[in-house]
Amino acid sequence: MSATHLSDNQRARSAIFKRLREIPVSPLPAPDVQAYFRAQPTVLVQSSANRIERFITQAKSWRTEIIEATPGTWQEYVAEVVQKKSLQRLLAGRGTSFSEGLNRALGNKLSWYDEDLSEIKPILFSETDAGITTVRSGVAETGSLIVWPTHNEPRSLSLVPPVHIAILYASDIVETLFEAVSTQNWASGMPTNALLISGPSRTSDIQRTLAYGAHGPKELVLILIRDDVANTQARA
Repeated sequence: MSATHLSDNQRARSAIFKRLREIPVSPLPAPDVQAYFRAQPTVLVQSSANRIERFITQAKSWRTEIIEATPGTWQEYVAEVVQKKSLQRLLAGRGTSFSEGLNRALGNKLSWYDEDLSEIKPILFSETDAGITTVRSGVAETGSLIVWPTHNEPRSLSLVPPVHIAILYASDIVETLFEAVSTQNWASGMPTNALLISGPSRTSDIQRTLAYGAHGPKELVLILIRDDVANTQARA
């Protein structure tokens, strides 16, 4: 390639970049997210009972096993799950609103996630049958669980054991993820990662064979505590 031809290419390139730099740049306005969700057909304001039933239907469609309990019976249902599934060792976080109840219900089958991952790793990966976590909210629109990992309940607690037992108050179920983000003021502070869990871990190969538990728990059991006024009787 001649020097003249190369020089012509360089001049053309410089001219193009010059024109691009001369184009006035105006910042784009931030999208009105609230207006977008207000325009959606989803009914954001429903009765508590309808919202909870919708959540249950959606969650079951993702193969979440739901066990309904009351504030006075949830411990019995946790113990029943452990017995039916022959779970021998469970791991949970200290200092949650359910810690004392779990301790009473499970006794010596329960261990606490109170060490660094490097120290508890052998127990977590090789000896733990189920991890138990609290749930921040449930999303009725998708049947998903919103879980916020903390120091007491780290991400690995809901990820590594083959069974994840989650505990959720029915009154904490919202209609959409946007409702959770806005009404709970997520902007004021979030964990390193916020989890949106829809059923147990699943994956599929090129032949579309669905497998559970490849990248996380193969079972998700939700203890749904019906503390809503509309329902005082729990059903399994």
